[in-house]
Amino acid sequence: MTEPVAIPRGLPMERDAGPFNPPSQITQLRETRPVCPMIFPDGHEGWFVTGYEAVRQLMADTRFSSRQDIGIIHVPFETPGMPVQTEPSPPEPGLFISMDPPDHTRLRRKLIGAFTVRRMKQLEEHITEITERQLDHLASLTPPVDLVAEFALPVPSLVICELLGVPYTDRETFQANSTRFMERDISLDDKIAAYGAMMGYLTELVTRKRAEPGDDILSDLARHDDLSIEELTGAAFLLLLAGHETTANMLALGTFALLEHPHQLAELRDNPDLMPDAVEELLRYLSVGDLFYRYATEDIELGGETIPEGSTVFVSLLAANHDPKRYDNPDTLDIHRNARGHLSFGHGVHQCLGQQLARIEMRAGFTGLLRRFPSLKLAVPAGEVRLRTDMNIYGVHALPVTWTDTAR
Repeated sequence: MTEPVAIPRGLPMERDAGPFNPPSQITQLRETRPVCPMIFPDGHEGWFVTGYEAVRQLMADTRFSSRQDIGIIHVPFETPGMPVQTEPSPPEPGLFISMDPPDHTRLRRKLIGAFTVRRMKQLEEHITEITERQLDHLASLTPPVDLVAEFALPVPSLVICELLGVPYTDRETFQANSTRFMERDISLDDKIAAYGAMMGYLTELVTRKRAEPGDDILSDLARHDDLSIEELTGAAFLLLLAGHETTANMLALGTFALLEHPHQLAELRDNPDLMPDAVEELLRYLSVGDLFYRYATEDIELGGETIPEGSTVFVSLLAANHDPKRYDNPDTLDIHRNARGHLSFGHGVHQCLGQQLARIEMRAGFTGLLRRFPSLKLAVPAGEVRLRTDMNIYGVHALPVTWTDTAR
């Protein structure tokens, strides 16, 4: 097969291989050239990395920078109204996902204590209680219902609001703005407006917490006098956005995947001890947080290619997690698979801070849902489920489900 010279004009995004597998063009690229040149929509000659080993190596190498203020970060898909960027973006205080060590280390170190495995295990019982209350609510409804609106989104939103000290009564506002911010195809002005609204809300919140701290993560951060209000706001934005968007989409898309694999769903319902491994496999298989960028600060060898200094490099965690060189039959869901080592939480210094929290929420969510709704099924044909191909976090916009009986 002839190797492509470069991917023309950005990434193929259509899920033509089904709702759970990478687009077929991306799978083909991974098999032929896992580190591949890509022509971005603005004409930039960058790179796209899809192979498991290459993605893992890149994310562990801090010469591939996460900063937006040292080089121009080119976007691999069209954004309406986006002007051609001619200079680096100014740094955003507190957004540690866009920082390198030592600045990244300074901020992350202040948060590590809040998300330790030990602290998360202490919260597990409470998270299960929150989940069960939401399942009670779901059981009180007359099907069909949208599982996203009535379960998958409320559970992580309730948990992260409580942990951060964000009033849950404010959820409609911040959820609407975060959803708007995550859309790919909206105008730049709309995206900036949604971001500004969230930052304005969080600035007021962290300012109150600095004046009158409570028993929550944002109050703990606000007690650090060396953190400015701007840094607190940026950190709060990341924690709130990541804390509900990713897990909500995993709960909804994971349920969709299990409903499409009824034998595995039944086995999982009858054997809850399989749930920890099943969650890891769903994380690998679905990879809802797929695309991440880096900026090459010097010429770097990767996967037999030379990435020139100044290149924007995008990686696909979904393609890497479906690499047959790492996993047998990777496009198949297998709840018995040892999926450890998947890259769904990233790798290296930016590996997801809240990964243990996400695992607990998913174990509680899937276990409770399968137990309480043994007859759960889609209320529409699978082909009618609206996929979030237009969003930066993948999932489903809605998941209409129905059932005939419930259990305790």
